Amino acid sequence: MRTLALDVGDRRIGVAISDQTDTIATGISVIERKTLENDINIIIGFIRHYQPNELVVGLPITMKGTESKQTQKVNKFINQLKEKISIPIVPYCERLSTKEGERLLLSADVSRKKRKSLIDKVAAQIILQTYLDSKGGHIDPDA
Repeated sequence: MRTLALDVGDRRIGVAISDQTDTIATGISVIERKTLENDINIIIGFIRHYQPNELVVGLPITMKGTESKQTQKVNKFINQLKEKISIPIVPYCERLSTKEGERLLLSADVSRKKRKSLIDKVAAQIILQTYLDSKGGHIDPDA
């Protein structure tokens, strides 16, 4: 059982995949957005390759818990994806995932140029790991 995750932005889409036990998330790619058809075809390629059971899409909800223009854009993208793929799509709150990714990359002393190319992949990984942990798939290091 695997889960694929997307962090959908206006210019890039971060992509992450879980391991086969649906426990650990790994960032795998950044899609440079060109056209909707191209973006969806690349995502379909990831689905064919990794055979996930579900697709988690980060939903940018404001700090007040309300929708923004970006939330509406992502919901529209999700609806367009639903027309092309058959696996379940799970919208999942991605509040602060990009900021957390930026913090992690800064703490790892990653250069500004490198951070820009990695941030979306790291954000997708954070979204997916948070989702997996919320399902109870996390490993307890004290067990």
